[in-house]
Amino acid sequence: MAVFNSKKPAHVASEIKYWCAVTVLWLFSPVYSTAAIVEEIIAVPVTVSTIYGQSVSQNIQVTIWRDDSVEKAPFLVLNHGRPATDSGLASMGRQRYEANAQYFVSRGFVALIPTRAGYGPSSGGTDIEYSGTCQSRQYPAAWGAGADQTVALLKHAKTLPYVDTSRGVLVGQSVGGAVTMALAARNVEGVVAAVNFAGGGGGNPDGSPERPCRADLIEKTFSDYARTAKVPTLWMYSENDRYWGKLLPKKWFDAFVAGGGRGSFVSLPAFKADGHASFTGNPDAWKPAFEAFIKSVGF
Repeated sequence: MAVFNSKKPAHVASEIKYWCAVTVLWLFSPVYSTAAIVEEIIAVPVTVSTIYGQSVSQNIQVTIWRDDSVEKAPFLVLNHGRPATDSGLASMGRQRYEANAQYFVSRGFVALIPTRAGYGPSSGGTDIEYSGTCQSRQYPAAWGAGADQTVALLKHAKTLPYVDTSRGVLVGQSVGGAVTMALAARNVEGVVAAVNFAGGGGGNPDGSPERPCRADLIEKTFSDYARTAKVPTLWMYSENDRYWGKLLPKKWFDAFVAGGGRGSFVSLPAFKADGHASFTGNPDAWKPAFEAFIKSVGF
């Protein structure tokens, strides 16, 4: 994986709000009043470090989905994954997760979706979450950079009148799932639970299917997170995930629990040629487990 550098990182004007397509879904109350789910884009300042110790300060784009009829709702932070190739990284756009986000809003949350530093419109020219060569991975540092940005986002969310920052859930897909587990280990104020969808790192479904770089280090990292993580976690992986395979995710989960972490593991059914896409492609498979989990933590 290459490291992209630029002498002039892109900056988005701080605190400027951009409004996008507004009325995308209608909800009806028993008295037939209507409320719209709206999408908003804001800029949030972050300061992060690469695995080489390079400090980068810039703004990231955060997509917000919410029900405009609800005065204040608990938060759900959704962290995205990482493309397996340089070309995928270069073409990555703002992360919206429209269908998933609307579903989370329907469950009572304000969905906060950061496009993290180094990706898409938040790239700034530096691949912040580059974790090293295949045999020299530095997962804790790379995932920690993602976690730092979520902490900054939740700090900024305190200024948003419609977000209840006193309680919320962390959700992440793929590398975003690993970032979510890094956050769970920090016991961030207001976070009451974490959901890991297909979390991991170093996967290449085409070049090295089911054999991610340094799977042993991923196992150790999750075990280390368990030492300090206090919130309950839900882990969901598909049986035909071509990034990690069927067996490794269960080993990672077992290491987390053995290390003292609280968690439940759900094996999702195979989905098309690669179950790694189940989060967006097969939501009916995971929604029952998700809903039972959030109910168990008070939502």
